[in-house]
Amino acid sequence: MGGTIRIDAAEMDYTALNRQIRSAAASGATEVVLDHVLGQRFIADGLRGTVRLIINGVAGGDLGMFMSGPTCIVHGNAEHAPGNTMNGGVIVIHGSAGDAVAHSMRGGKVLVRDDIGYRGGIHMKEYYDKTPVLMVGGNARAYLGEYMAGGLIVVFGLGGGAAVTERGIGSGIHGGEIYIRGPVEDRLLGVGARKLPVGDAERKRIAPFVQEFASHFDMDAKELLAGDFTRIGPASSRPFASKYTWE
Repeated sequence: MGGTIRIDAAEMDYTALNRQIRSAAASGATEVVLDHVLGQRFIADGLRGTVRLIINGVAGGDLGMFMSGPTCIVHGNAEHAPGNTMNGGVIVIHGSAGDAVAHSMRGGKVLVRDDIGYRGGIHMKEYYDKTPVLMVGGNARAYLGEYMAGGLIVVFGLGGGAAVTERGIGSGIHGGEIYIRGPVEDRLLGVGARKLPVGDAERKRIAPFVQEFASHFDMDAKELLAGDFTRIGPASSRPFASKYTWE
């Protein structure tokens, strides 16, 4: 029981790899190290407990889907939708990630050091005391927080230039909050999204998440929090009500 199990994923099919991961976790391993990962999908999907996965390489699509509890540390990039419908746990990506990061995420945290693609945080939602968190060190592409129903998104824009420069931010948002470091042009807001004030209470609310993010990537949390943020939330709980007619 306990200890570290190492798996060489070189040229291994994703089904075989995931069977070995589940077997290692079921045997009581506290840490599983995956070497030479190259796009294998569904790593840690549905995995429960407190096991820690160290992924050396590029994680394939849907990393941590339906995961409840484990920690995944990716030393490399991740493909589309890490954290898809995740219930709990932490995914830390020391690189960039593709589209639909944290898709429909219900709890836990996804922390990306660099950039993400389109539709990050789409349909994130809260459930009782579960509040999903997506934090991005670099830049995010269009339709960030689309149809967001709860949770927290923070984008720092450390990669240079504005953190988000494309349209549709918060399109259809009806819950949760988006914090973008720096100014955001009004024309980039999606339907149903509006800018909200950022005061001491809001900074205090996001501070623990910023501190955790900074600790993973050897950054200065105080410096990250010191910048100006644009806070975006829902204008109403029914952003598309005017699109429909009712009897």
